[in-house]
Amino acid sequence: MSEQLAKELQLEEENAAFPEVVAVAEGPFITGENIDTSSDLMLAQMLQMEFDREYDAQLRREEKKINGDSKVSISFENYRKVHPYDSDSSEDEVDWQDTRHDPYRADKPTTTPRKGFIGKGKDITTKHDEVVCGRKNTARMENFAPEFQVGDGIGMDLKLSNQVFNALKQHAYSEERRSARLHEKKEHSTAEKAVDPKTRLLLYKMVNAGMLETITGCISTGKESVVFHAYGGNATEDKVIPPECAIKVFKTTLNEFKNRDKYIKDDYRFKDRFSKLNPRKIIRMWAEKEMHNLTRMQNAGIPCPQVVILKKHVLVMSFIGQDQVPAPKLKDVTLSSEDMKKAYYQILNMMQQLYKECNLVHADLSEYNMLWHDGKVWLIDVSQSVEPTHPHGLEFLFRDCKNVSQFFQKGGVAEALNERELFNAVSDLNITADNEVDFQAEIEALEKMNEDHVQNHGKKLSMFSSDGDPPIYDE
Repeated sequence: MSEQLAKELQLEEENAAFPEVVAVAEGPFITGENIDTSSDLMLAQMLQMEFDREYDAQLRREEKKINGDSKVSISFENYRKVHPYDSDSSEDEVDWQDTRHDPYRADKPTTTPRKGFIGKGKDITTKHDEVVCGRKNTARMENFAPEFQVGDGIGMDLKLSNQVFNALKQHAYSEERRSARLHEKKEHSTAEKAVDPKTRLLLYKMVNAGMLETITGCISTGKESVVFHAYGGNATEDKVIPPECAIKVFKTTLNEFKNRDKYIKDDYRFKDRFSKLNPRKIIRMWAEKEMHNLTRMQNAGIPCPQVVILKKHVLVMSFIGQDQVPAPKLKDVTLSSEDMKKAYYQILNMMQQLYKECNLVHADLSEYNMLWHDGKVWLIDVSQSVEPTHPHGLEFLFRDCKNVSQFFQKGGVAEALNERELFNAVSDLNITADNEVDFQAEIEALEKMNEDHVQNHGKKLSMFSSDGDPPIYDE
């Protein structure tokens, strides 16, 4: 009896000293009486579940000790080790993600049967009911693009009117198209003072091939192109590369070229290749046209950039300037009266050479497209230049004469001719008109005569009678 009493007393002392350990074993202890314990995996799972139960019980005790009677409670649910086969886990402890119900997914609105209404009598509800349509519109917002944030309405019975839903739908589609358009523009267009990936690849190939040593940076930007400075590389057998080069990159955005097709579609050199259906090729054709025009001017001895190479819409030319500093435009330089007079006669001579020897009209000649370098004038930007037999060639020539005459008359050159006298001096047409309106009318009549002859006979008509006139070209 003394031994049994001693054991009972010992058990009472252990229970009094370790009450928490006894509390852990509230649930049924897993034994091997009714479970196959021959598998090591099963034994490991049983032991792990017991350890997890003890850990969860400890977390619950800590949670109860910390919270006490406080109105604000702290939960350790995220740290629990609950197994899906744990019999102690209650329904309240199951996370909503383990269920098939997603509270963030809008409930599907009730469908209307084919007959178009539900209910009877006074409780009838048609498919046009305001509440039903509002809930349907709310559910349809899930079909918007992912980039369009529509928010969530958990636990809220949201109803959108048709007017609001249609406005949101139109705005979502507009934003989607704008995003795609901006992405397209970024990937396929030459931006201001920058180049797109395809243009950058062309420049890299030129540097890697040794044609260019390095590209230093942008020196000029315009509506139609961006000009970069570069140092020339090694010369080849058939190509002489100047020490400094100017790289003219024509912008591949079509905004500035939409209204400039008149300079190229009636040019016999490019008329057969011009197509409104393929506008991006127009930009390459524009660069090719400037290359051909510069070549004509260079052969005639007119001061202009020397063409090095043309690659698609990238034109490499000689640099007019020195040590990365471009030559100033004629409008930005201050010249003495003697230099101003010298520049005027030089431009007059160049316009005559351009018209008679090169068979070209600049079509955009002004103080903005003339540089002053080494004591003489250099002509640039001849991509829009056309031949005199162009349907608007004489109009372009008269506009050039007007710009040049006004600039030098304001500059104090007393010998500067007015626009009509300059036009006759360049073209040798000797149009006699007392005022500008009649003068332009005669110019348009000559152009119309030439255009009618082209349509009737298929070739250009020579309207010029003096020696050295532009040659006649058959189409």
